[in-house]
Amino acid sequence: MCFRLFACWEEAFFFLVIVVVTLMGQGMLSGLGDGNSIPDVARYPLLTAGIGLTVMANFAAMFFFFGKMRALIESASKGDPFIPDNARRLNAMAWLLLSSQVLTVIVGELRVFAFSLIDPQSKNTFDISPNDLAGFLIVLVLFILARVFRHGAAMREDLEGTV
Repeated sequence: MCFRLFACWEEAFFFLVIVVVTLMGQGMLSGLGDGNSIPDVARYPLLTAGIGLTVMANFAAMFFFFGKMRALIESASKGDPFIPDNARRLNAMAWLLLSSQVLTVIVGELRVFAFSLIDPQSKNTFDISPNDLAGFLIVLVLFILARVFRHGAAMREDLEGTV
């Protein structure tokens, strides 16, 4: 069990490294490695730490989200998916995804605030388009699906009791 937990954390760490390296290669984090951003980080350590902690919390939420999804898929592949555990997993997945969506908005707002402190002349804004609301729609679908699974599990128990 301990080895499996270590392997999961190791996979998550390497995934994070790959994401950062890919973003740096695409120019999305172009100022990260050149040393020009270090004075800005030193001027606003709490803001930098807040952004970092919020991003790490988002990664943790998604790590647990995919763990619940993996357990749900394994459970459904073994037989009847309409069990109370799967309903609880779907409910937990909805809450985790909701927290991830809220944390994403917080990171966006912190980023805009940081850029306004660094360069007051900048016109950075955090815009939410209809496409950005898809995550919140998926949260709603997961809550509904959890309720359907809970109802299906109750019906399954009633059926087993009558036969």
